[in-house]
Amino acid sequence: MGSNGSASDVKADAKQSLRVGVVGAGVMGSNHARVLAGLPGTTLVGVVDPLPAHRTRATELTGCRTFANLDELIAEGVDAVTIAAPTHLHHEIALACIAHNIHVLVEKPIASSVEEGQEIVAAAARAGVTLMVGHVERFNPAVAAIKQAISGEDILSIAITRVGPFPPRMSNVGVVIDLAVHDIDLIRWFTESDIVEVQPQLSSAVAEREDIALLQFRTASGVLAHINTNWLTPFKARNVTVATRGKYVMGDLLTRQVTECFGFKPDGSYSMRHLPVGHDEPLRAELIAFLHAVRSGGIPAVTGDQGVASLEIAIRCLETPARPAAAASARKGPRRVVG
Repeated sequence: MGSNGSASDVKADAKQSLRVGVVGAGVMGSNHARVLAGLPGTTLVGVVDPLPAHRTRATELTGCRTFANLDELIAEGVDAVTIAAPTHLHHEIALACIAHNIHVLVEKPIASSVEEGQEIVAAAARAGVTLMVGHVERFNPAVAAIKQAISGEDILSIAITRVGPFPPRMSNVGVVIDLAVHDIDLIRWFTESDIVEVQPQLSSAVAEREDIALLQFRTASGVLAHINTNWLTPFKARNVTVATRGKYVMGDLLTRQVTECFGFKPDGSYSMRHLPVGHDEPLRAELIAFLHAVRSGGIPAVTGDQGVASLEIAIRCLETPARPAAAASARKGPRRVVG
């Protein structure tokens, strides 16, 4: 399938169509297949999934071929794959693809552990293949508008709310790895700074793993940030607010409305405006960015190192003991208040 592509892609596209496969045909993988099947300059070779029901759904959705295992897809010849299998399989699948010099987009989180993530990054660097991590929220047009609005500003604080009902399809992770890892990545991206302090409060109210998380952070640049996430809210909400010295920016990631308050006066008055927000489907924008990085050999929009850094912070949130609880368990008898 040929492509007219953008000017920057014409030279690369002139060579040939990119042959792409998808590993995993759950909800996310099926969406990957749907988008890839419609992209110019791209041939969707097929989708891999061990479950016959998933394979049937992928075929019905895209009309593409399906395979029961990864080796069958690799044998067909692919330039790049997107990995949307369960997180605990990311490491094994990514390394197998990289060993065949196949470019890889791996869904977030990059792996189950920091060590596995680092191994994927190192293998991709050695092989010289493109590795991108699927932090799709960066491609939400509302997020892009917020990022642009705060560019060059002195950021003071960031607050992100990502809540909703208990998900019907849940693997073996809680809200921190499933949801908050999106916002940890956004905090690092907005501030262009590393997170250096983590103060988590976690609770398992109805689930086996944490289903409420209030996470506080400080970045190396001094920005204070917090994430409120849970699976107990009956409706989905995705909100971001950023306070800078000169602006207050509010974004709803679901309705894609972004509002900016600015021009603060001593009498308390200020100006307000709605910012223009694009209409792209985030997943489509993400996959286009990945394929562009593959064609150009450029640095991908979300690097493996960035994916590992966000995973590391998420895991630190799970491993950091809540101070009051730790202190309470250490105390044997009543405590005297001095002063």
